[in-house]
Amino acid sequence: MSGKNITVLCYQKCSTCQKALKWLDTQGIPYQTRPIKEENPSVDELREWYQKSGLPLKRFFNTSGNLYKEMGLKDKLPHMTEEEQLALLATDGMLVKRPLVIMEEGVLTGFKESEWMEKLYNSSSEPNR
Repeated sequence: MSGKNITVLCYQKCSTCQKALKWLDTQGIPYQTRPIKEENPSVDELREWYQKSGLPLKRFFNTSGNLYKEMGLKDKLPHMTEEEQLALLATDGMLVKRPLVIMEEGVLTGFKESEWMEKLYNSSSEPNR
């Protein structure tokens, strides 16, 4: 795993983020954290990560978050352009799905252990044994 530059955007009070960071620690995978609420991603960062991820833009939204629900985004997003969605995501880190993992090889949204295993180990020349 050496040589990997992994940044995890997370929210300290988020139980999924805590679980994900604990998993990374258990796997011996080095990473840096960035507080998503205090240092929310910029439009340019989000655009780059979205393009790099190959994921639908909707996967970058925290659809279970209070802010998402309060703003009625479930009904609004389908009528917004990608640029409008990216601009909206950049307004508040709490709108962004977390944890958000940024690495050279790609981007992960949310924490699914099987997905993380596949992405983090298939791109590494030194799997943890």
